[in-house]
Amino acid sequence: MGSQSNFQMKVVPGEFGYLLQDVPHFSDYISGLQTYPNPLRSNPAYSVVKQYFVDMDDSVPEKIVVHNDTPRGVHFRRAGPRQQVYFASDDVLACIVTCGGLCPGLNTVIREIVHSLDYMYGVTKVLGIEGGYRGFYSKNTINLTPKLCNDIHKRGGTIIGSSRGGHDTTKIVDSIQDRGINQVYIIGGDGTLRGANVIYEEIRKRGLKVAVAGIPKTIDNDILVIDRSFGFDTAVEEAQRAINAAHVEADSAENGIGMVKLMGRYSGFIAMHATLASRDVDCCLIPESPFYLEGKGGLFEYIEKKLKENGHMVIVVAEGAGQELLATKNEEDASGNKLLQDVGLWIAQRIKEHFAKQAKMPVTLKYIDPTYMIRAIPSNASDNVYCTLLAQSAVHGAMAGYTGFTSGLVNGRHTYIPFNRIIEKQNKVVITDRMWARLLSSTNQPSFLGPNCASISSAGQLGTDDKVTGLLGCLSSKP
Repeated sequence: MGSQSNFQMKVVPGEFGYLLQDVPHFSDYISGLQTYPNPLRSNPAYSVVKQYFVDMDDSVPEKIVVHNDTPRGVHFRRAGPRQQVYFASDDVLACIVTCGGLCPGLNTVIREIVHSLDYMYGVTKVLGIEGGYRGFYSKNTINLTPKLCNDIHKRGGTIIGSSRGGHDTTKIVDSIQDRGINQVYIIGGDGTLRGANVIYEEIRKRGLKVAVAGIPKTIDNDILVIDRSFGFDTAVEEAQRAINAAHVEADSAENGIGMVKLMGRYSGFIAMHATLASRDVDCCLIPESPFYLEGKGGLFEYIEKKLKENGHMVIVVAEGAGQELLATKNEEDASGNKLLQDVGLWIAQRIKEHFAKQAKMPVTLKYIDPTYMIRAIPSNASDNVYCTLLAQSAVHGAMAGYTGFTSGLVNGRHTYIPFNRIIEKQNKVVITDRMWARLLSSTNQPSFLGPNCASISSAGQLGTDDKVTGLLGCLSSKP
């Protein structure tokens, strides 16, 4: 399943360097479509709202920090209801599928799609595709109603199940066509959205009037363009409990070390934000920032320094950090993600072995891995609101005839972003950015970069091979 799109992105230029990276619409490949007045016009909940319908020219800038001579730059279409819709309510048969790993807020998104379709647009036929993409051709479905979904936001996980892999474009689109489904809501991360893009393209090739809308889901917050993905706030908040426990354990022992492993396969956003929120963390290790253990300026030296100063310390490590130091596996999971070694256990063992050799400084290390506890909880209040708005935006977009898009928050405004922009690459922490500098000033940890490491100072934007090459050069030059 490749990420290359067969259809070019719609780009609409304007004055002063304005560029609208637009999302596809039915009218791009189907002519003579009938439109209908938006049912919200007669909805009492919205009749009192002035200017509720979004102007067709409304757009949201990707970058808001500019100079006086900066071109207006890239914009995205603003999300929200339109005056006209391209579906009669009785003709809609929608489906929802969740793919990939669990994440707080999945059930909230499912609930709000079902409720929005029913209460806003009078759509009563919504199917849940059970078990991820393979559920399309395994004939597994569940009828989703507002009554069935009413309380599901209070539970973790997803009521329709999820899985990795199982993407067979022809079988999936055949199933969509055979069942008469005309709205497909796909909830998943970058891999899932690459699959969604392929589904959209096959649907477009067949000339089908089927809207494909994505809701970006990744607990790691590694999806490009958007401010954050749903579930991220909940994950950071829940991570505090593990960090607090690690701090209590470390503080209660002589030369105590509390180590917490958090999610972050390729991106260290959860570890970084949890560290900043906690203020109890002395060292944060993420995939984008290489480090080494031994020698001057290494992790062991820093641990020894902190233990002498404070008598204890807390370390947070993202699951993808330091993988270049371990023996690599050339294996992938069903989603195409590289299988990682358990870096937390490895570092914990190396720390114990190192300080066991120093009779003057025995350490007590407690290792906490809350990964699956964090994934499985319901979303918090902030994420519940965000999930609601993402779901409503996706429904408004599909009813208005847009397709091949994800709904997402850009600079605080809800937008429609084309699939082929979202799947360009992963979002990563840029370690030359202010946010990482704020973390370093909070933990007072070293950067672990030697004098010859300038070539990897922007490792957050480099691939794994580039990082390894830069790291080897860095390590060969360390004192």
